[in-house]
Amino acid sequence: MRDLSGQPLARDAMAYVLAGGRGSRLVELTDNRAKPAVYFGGVSRIIDFALSNAINSGIRRIGVATQYKAHSLIRHMQRAWNFMRPERNESFDILPASQRVSESQWYEGTADAVFQNIDIIAAHAPKYMVILAGDHVYKMDYEMMLRQHVESGANVTVGCLVVPRMEATGFGVMHVDKQDNITAFVEKPADPPGIPGEPDMALASMGIYVFDTEFLFDELRRDAADPGSGRDFGGDIIPHIVKHGKAVAHRFTTSCIRAADEIEEYWRDVGTLDAYFEANLDLTDVVPKLNLYDREWPIWTDQIVAAPAKFVHDEEGRRGMAISSLISQDCIVSGALARQSLLYTGVKMGSFSSVERAVILPYCNIGRNAQLKNVVLDSGVRIPEGLVVGEDPVLDAKRFRRSDKGVCLITKDMIARLG
Repeated sequence: MRDLSGQPLARDAMAYVLAGGRGSRLVELTDNRAKPAVYFGGVSRIIDFALSNAINSGIRRIGVATQYKAHSLIRHMQRAWNFMRPERNESFDILPASQRVSESQWYEGTADAVFQNIDIIAAHAPKYMVILAGDHVYKMDYEMMLRQHVESGANVTVGCLVVPRMEATGFGVMHVDKQDNITAFVEKPADPPGIPGEPDMALASMGIYVFDTEFLFDELRRDAADPGSGRDFGGDIIPHIVKHGKAVAHRFTTSCIRAADEIEEYWRDVGTLDAYFEANLDLTDVVPKLNLYDREWPIWTDQIVAAPAKFVHDEEGRRGMAISSLISQDCIVSGALARQSLLYTGVKMGSFSSVERAVILPYCNIGRNAQLKNVVLDSGVRIPEGLVVGEDPVLDAKRFRRSDKGVCLITKDMIARLG
């Protein structure tokens, strides 16, 4: 048992966010941006959730590893997360893959993205490392996970979701004993192991890990010297520790942050178009599953200087209205209707147009008389006057990216091809 007296453990921790993934399942939404930089919730980016959780948990040293199509992600972090101050023992390091170890070597995996920056991490001298995925939507107090890690004497603590067993086939899954010690770690098993006492449920990895820093460094160096390793936490580092050390599962229910009216422990991997669409629309419910209005656990992001949203015209058939919708700054709804939709910054809607179940990214312009339903509009799209989407599935699939559940993604290139 290690000493838990004194200050919060988060003050001795560094959060390291892995934000370099391709995000290819979001198709054209990640053509020009990394998945963590994709917009979410009307004002935020996906990465803001992991970073906000770290700040709200009391962690003041943060590193973010970037790689693929990182420009918009880096620009966002420079604008939104530039309030950290070295004189307060705070730091915020953006760590692009820069061939620091070898002239030909980018980040070869999640573990390698930490290994290549050991010297930078060591300069901050954190006692604990909290390794985070930068592409999930949730609210969590990492201090609770740090405390379990120290109390248990674990070599690694793995954040886990309790999910129906056969829904865990796409995750790394823990086999645990009755004390939640991990006895096996299996990547994407066809037949996931159940939880003791709950055979129909499984423990799925959230991609969140807590280590003592020196132990992590030793493991990364060992892994880097192994020519057969895939340089991955889930595929290599964690299974090795499970076999040769002590790995413990931390259940999300223990540290999930819920406002008084939130009815579930909300965690979403918004890695597909349908999942992204549905998670955004979750926010339009009267009592949303994820409360972005919780001032005790704010989601920090870039504060854009812009005019308030505006609704104009008040005559029959031409009334600016929004129902069950989130409308951001600098939007103008001019004689138009938004229903169960999210309008991000700077969206303009022309008279007699309507959107329903729509996620409209920044600075889109919707022409007069356009009727859009079940759509995601990429940023900067200009919808022609009179365009109808969501009524004819066959026609929609010919013109746009249509998902299995009937969601149409519309980009500037797709509109340009309409002629």
